Amino acid sequence: MGGKARVGLSTGITRAVEELAPVLDKHRGRSLVIGGIAVIARGVPRVTRDIDIAFSGADVPLQGLVADLAHAGIVARIDDALTFAAESQVLLSRHAETGVDIDVSFAWLPFELEAIAAAGPAMVGSAKLQVAQPEDLVIYKAIAWRPQDQQDVERLLALHGRRMDLSRIRRHVRDLGEAMEQDRLRELDAVIRRVLGA
Repeated sequence: MGGKARVGLSTGITRAVEELAPVLDKHRGRSLVIGGIAVIARGVPRVTRDIDIAFSGADVPLQGLVADLAHAGIVARIDDALTFAAESQVLLSRHAETGVDIDVSFAWLPFELEAIAAAGPAMVGSAKLQVAQPEDLVIYKAIAWRPQDQQDVERLLALHGRRMDLSRIRRHVRDLGEAMEQDRLRELDAVIRRVLGA
């Protein structure tokens, strides 16, 4: 399910990804690419303007990761970013040369750790990255559920749905939705039925 992701990647995004790649490679097995770039890498043509990545919170210390990112030209984009990251589990960063925003999240939930373990290689520009599998992207997107996420879910299901474990997707979306006190499963099921009749 690899392939070379080209659609929707600006020169700036491509440059930022290339400089980020060694950091992700250093933390292989403890990190993955999610968000729009992962969706593109899994075959959905669309535009993205930022980069979303995740690291295992238990295995990648914040201070060490900040140093690794700085070596790649990736810096904080808000004041007191470390305090914000410790509180929110998101490090708001930016590739200094291109101005591309990079959101770094820290994974603790069983689903997130499963997604990291299952990540597989895909080419993004000239960089080979460990990217979330389509099934896990559907779960991530079903929880966020903004209009773009809904479009991504529909197109990922159309491309890969027949090979997905829909019961696993539904279980995680139900559990995560209940934790957020939102009925995401009902909304996702409507899309699954429309796309797959399943």
